[in-house]
Amino acid sequence: MANDDVVVLASVGPRLRELRKKRGSTLSRLAESTGISVSTLSRLESGERKPTLELLLPLARAYQVPLDELVGAPPVGDPRVRLKPIKRAGSTVVPLTQHPGGLQAFKMVIGAARRDPEPRTHEGYEWLYVLSGRLRLVFAEHDIVLGAGEAAEFDTRLPHWFGSTGEGPVEILSLFGAQGERMHIRAKPRGT
Repeated sequence: MANDDVVVLASVGPRLRELRKKRGSTLSRLAESTGISVSTLSRLESGERKPTLELLLPLARAYQVPLDELVGAPPVGDPRVRLKPIKRAGSTVVPLTQHPGGLQAFKMVIGAARRDPEPRTHEGYEWLYVLSGRLRLVFAEHDIVLGAGEAAEFDTRLPHWFGSTGEGPVEILSLFGAQGERMHIRAKPRGT
């Protein structure tokens, strides 16, 4: 059990006692409404008894509070990604993931001026999805154009480059895995 979990569980007893006293209830009345014995309630409030769901659920119902309030669960962090666009060489890259390593997601707006291929190689695997405009993808011996709604995935250890066709900017989503993992997930395992 993580240290934070131990602290959360240790705070349940005092929180239960405080809630009962604020409500002006006694252990006897609480035992009647929950079906939990007075001795168990007393040990729970003093920290001598470990809180379990079987004990906490009837207490949450009796007090008419969410279970999270009884255990003092920490608030869930704000899941929004704070977008910080990076502008370079006529393009804008917006990181959509917050943690380095593993799978990375980006939204890119590539300006019309980026149209001269300069293929590169590096470790990883990339998946591209065209949101708007037309994307030119040079990959190994292929030179293709993808339109809105089209996607491509490829091993970045092979020479590759992508940019505008020159007709205008192109907006894409990119998923990149530095370790070379494939981006898609199979709906069912092979052989089934």
